[in-house]
Amino acid sequence: MRMMPHTNKHNTQYMENNKVYFFDTTLRDGEQVPGCQLNTVEKIQVAKALESLGVDVIEAGFPVSSPGDFNSVIEISKAVTWPVVCALTRAVDKDIDVAAEALKYAKHKRIHTGVGTSDYHIKYKFNSNREEILERAVHAVKYAKKYVEDVEFYAEDAGRTDNEYLARVVEAVIKAGATVVNIPDTTGYCLPEEYGAKIKYLVEHVDGIDKAIISTHCHNDLGMATANTMAGILNGARQCEVTINGVGERAGNTALEEIAMILKAHKGLKLQDNIDTTKIYSISRTVSSLMNMPVQPNKAIVGKNAFAHSSGIHQDGVLKNLSTYEIIDPKDIGLDTNSIVLTARSGRAALKYRLKANGVDIEGEQLDELYQKFLRLADKKKEINDDDILLLAGAGPAGGRHIKVDYLQSVCGIGVKPVASIGIDIAGEKFEASASGNGPFDAAVKAIRKIIDRDTVIKELTIQSMNNGEDDTCKVHIQVEYEGHAYYGFGSDTDIVAAAVEAYVDCINKLRR
Repeated sequence: MRMMPHTNKHNTQYMENNKVYFFDTTLRDGEQVPGCQLNTVEKIQVAKALESLGVDVIEAGFPVSSPGDFNSVIEISKAVTWPVVCALTRAVDKDIDVAAEALKYAKHKRIHTGVGTSDYHIKYKFNSNREEILERAVHAVKYAKKYVEDVEFYAEDAGRTDNEYLARVVEAVIKAGATVVNIPDTTGYCLPEEYGAKIKYLVEHVDGIDKAIISTHCHNDLGMATANTMAGILNGARQCEVTINGVGERAGNTALEEIAMILKAHKGLKLQDNIDTTKIYSISRTVSSLMNMPVQPNKAIVGKNAFAHSSGIHQDGVLKNLSTYEIIDPKDIGLDTNSIVLTARSGRAALKYRLKANGVDIEGEQLDELYQKFLRLADKKKEINDDDILLLAGAGPAGGRHIKVDYLQSVCGIGVKPVASIGIDIAGEKFEASASGNGPFDAAVKAIRKIIDRDTVIKELTIQSMNNGEDDTCKVHIQVEYEGHAYYGFGSDTDIVAAAVEAYVDCINKLRR
């Protein structure tokens, strides 16, 4: 390993490579967020959208962690064609065996293995030492190499790893056959200058660095994930590990849409990628809907306020010339400024158009059923927006519900004992029940429990207003505990009680999975 900076012809060629590869881990790191778990059908939907977006690598799961993850990797491998399908493992032989089995149908496959390299991990997580960890890293790469040609190695907590030791590990795993070396800022601790310098150190000090691609994997604990990722790219990293909407553990991961649009806006960097940015908004809404995770209004690129101007000075400038306050054309991310306005007089075609523009493709009976829900909502609201129809789609037939609410009637008021009557369809069979409670929602839940014998405990209920005005739609998130496991559901309606009941029934449906 060289300990002095150098620029040989190999590293010069490496630095001149202007292609940035997008490695999406929405379905692995992003899906680890409590309440955001997806079933296999939903994962395939996201994977196909990622393929259409132009993502180079899809990290499909951690196969050894559960039968569900194993099956998802298999099915995603079958569903996509040109992206590399990647499976995560620890530096454990059994993990790698299982990952290789899960990837057997992938057209292009990668095993992503690794181990913690910071002294924090070596001492407290592994009770080991640097030399043993180095040997373990090399063994894992060589073992994975027996199954696949494309092996990525991650040095977990590289952000807090001593640069000299990190360079030793990286050099050793490249010699063992690693094609990609991942340098994660696992805790989101690094400053951009510090993280960029770490990547530069590897480029300048590791023999054989031209034989592998350096990858970034940054977390957002201190709000610096995007800045750190860009610092890494500017210093020689050519793969960025990202998620849609920045979803991920704790404060999340680097947002794909932010890096993609930075590269597009800063043409002077002369960096290329495969991302079709016009599909960003659509997949953002798809992931938000499927994961029951609203995008904050002021989120960069995909937040609903990202292209909104309320200040009079800003409005005046934008009306004169968009470039005064907008550095991104909304159409570049797939926002149609001439969108069709939905009302109670809109037909199925208009509803289908707006759904498809937001990444939801529904046909036949599912569209018919959703259209009836749309009409009921449209009778209550003057105008239906994209948030409304996505909520309807997420809480409706697209979810494949076994249990559905046929009707709900509740009575409450001052001096009146709250009472609820409910009708439920369970796989085509009709049931009815009534109950009283401390409030209309409590009464409705007790009525449902008379029909569905489940000893559930409601742990959390959150009501989110979507817009302003007396005809507002609300979205309700609910957490239910059953037999020691947490289940999450959501519902939407202009009636808060109806939305809460829909959310509770959404949870009940998930108890069956």
